Amino acid sequence: IHTSSTFHGNQYFLENDIRVKPDLDGLGALGDTGWYCIRAILWAFNYQLPKRVTALPGTVFNKDGVILACGSSMDWNDGRLATFYCSFLSHTSMDLSLHGSNGCLQLKDFIIPFQESSASFLLSANVGLNELHTGWTSKPKEFEVVNELPQEALLIEEFSRLVRAIRSSGSPPDPMWPDICLKNQLVLDAVKKSIEQGCKSVELGNMKSSMSLGTNSR
Repeated sequence: IHTSSTFHGNQYFLENDIRVKPDLDGLGALGDTGWYCIRAILWAFNYQLPKRVTALPGTVFNKDGVILACGSSMDWNDGRLATFYCSFLSHTSMDLSLHGSNGCLQLKDFIIPFQESSASFLLSANVGLNELHTGWTSKPKEFEVVNELPQEALLIEEFSRLVRAIRSSGSPPDPMWPDICLKNQLVLDAVKKSIEQGCKSVELGNMKSSMSLGTNSR
């Protein structure tokens, strides 16, 4: 899996936005655009935590030590791999690519869709090169999903359903959302720790034992 979430902040943003201030949102690009990358990776792997996280070289900081751009790799016990890149310094991207033995799934707008009413993804399955290697045997197929409501409205709808279940039915809080949120933060903290340690690998088992939350809990 590879994912990226980037945008090119202007000079005012890079000097004044709370996301570049160490005392306001000190995780910078990692805590903002990187959060979505990590969530997409965990979603694709059914929220199974990786065994190990290793930051990639080349992290960019501002003068106050806040991350403006960074990347990381992750690996699981069964050999699965994932990488991501997040940045306030690169042109807009919201890419997600999932690569398997017999197919590849690609999204170009996995956070905010190109248009509010629908979203799409590309799927390639059992594709190869033609006999002379001058082209592909088939093109990726595009699948469009039409949305009756925008994702922001669906978020409020789901939140209202959870609250209503507690108030009206006496149901306990749904543990799914806090669980995946905590896992997201756990991986994010591991990436930050790896960056601070010069891109040394960080074992998630050690992070889970402390359950130390970072400063940017969403």
